[in-house]
Amino acid sequence: MGEKILLATQNPGKLREFKALLSDLGEALLSPREVGIRLEVEESGQTYRENAVLKARAFAAASGLMALADDSGLEVDALGGAPGVRSARFAPQPGATDADRRAYLLQRLQGRPQPWRARFRCWIALATPEGALYFGEGTCEGQIIPEERGQGGFGYDPIFLLEERGVTMAELTAEEKNRLSHRALAVEAIRPVLRRLLRGEPSAG
Repeated sequence: MGEKILLATQNPGKLREFKALLSDLGEALLSPREVGIRLEVEESGQTYRENAVLKARAFAAASGLMALADDSGLEVDALGGAPGVRSARFAPQPGATDADRRAYLLQRLQGRPQPWRARFRCWIALATPEGALYFGEGTCEGQIIPEERGQGGFGYDPIFLLEERGVTMAELTAEEKNRLSHRALAVEAIRPVLRRLLRGEPSAG
């Protein structure tokens, strides 16, 4: 009763996606700005799961609320799984933009045989103020293409092709992406726990 969940991210693209994916929870979701918190958590973990836990625990401790964090990344087989956990920091220059990171990735792939098989992977961690942790994971397979397509999404979406659909992640509507993406699948995996904690419903599956 009266429980809230803090979305532990300052990334506006992620906030939009989480609020859309969890729209059934409505007013139970809060952004850091709504509770007056601004945290920059060092993502020092070696895995997505470790980084998600670092962020969820930091926001839960700062707010006294349950906090939901994710860490996700792009894994390209031709680069040995890079950029992986460094996806958001995968560029040689400081202050790089999403476009800079996409350009750098394509530069690194030049001369390597195609197709450039890849996947987006996401881990979600939910931390309670009392220290309990819950997890969800999602993976979306595809390939990297050498030209950008589409205006939607963010990050590496314009160069990530969903082969069975023939479109990039950035060419999907927001509704389509929120059914197919790695983040959508991770949210579905943890949704029963969220319902149980917020509404007292049994956690199934």
